Amino acid sequence: MGKDECKTMLDALNKVTACYRHLVIALGSTSDSQNLREELKKTRKKAQELAVANRTKLTSLLKDKSISKDDRAEYERLWVLFSSSMELLEVDMKRSLEIGQDFPLKVPTRHLIQTGMTGSTTTVAARAMSVQNMKYEADSNIDTADLRDLRSEISQVSQMMEEMEMKVQVAPWAVEAKQEAGAELKSNMSVGNSSVGVISICEEEPKEEEGGGSRDAGLASICAVAGFFVIIAVAVVLGYLVIN
Repeated sequence: MGKDECKTMLDALNKVTACYRHLVIALGSTSDSQNLREELKKTRKKAQELAVANRTKLTSLLKDKSISKDDRAEYERLWVLFSSSMELLEVDMKRSLEIGQDFPLKVPTRHLIQTGMTGSTTTVAARAMSVQNMKYEADSNIDTADLRDLRSEISQVSQMMEEMEMKVQVAPWAVEAKQEAGAELKSNMSVGNSSVGVISICEEEPKEEEGGGSRDAGLASICAVAGFFVIIAVAVVLGYLVIN
């Protein structure tokens, strides 16, 4: 019962931290907006709440001297996964602070960067908050006002990680993995349940028949090679004219 509960809580934290990272990527780009800043605030606070719950639960279990050796090994493995998730959250919070300082929305000091990303971040934030529709109620100055809270929260996360190391002595190198690296990426179940992709780089082209696709690919390759040689020839001619 304790192990299942810990795994469920850790999965929830991993989902929210993944969503938070996805949102941070959009900062400073043309997808940036006041709504994104509010989404970031709500998502990181949800992540911190889940982090506290995970820490409390795992700490109490690992301090229990009556648990079996196998259970302790499993809790230590979950503790290492939890610590890794916290490190990623701290890194992304620091990145959010740096980018937020460089790209204020109300008094812009530089233009937003055209990264090629398109689409809204609302679905990602709603997934993190486990709601169907996001409600926006922040003030218009959230892009700068929230930076103070973010600095304080970064310090709190760093302090919590230090306390974790003091309270529970778990050597990460001594913990054995239960599955091969990347096993979750090969699972059909994980693709549907954990996908948070909403912002896209470009729209996918419709798939063509296999034969037609091969012919088009071959033709494109020939055209690319021919174009390369034409550019080289033009460069040589221009170079000759400049020298003479």
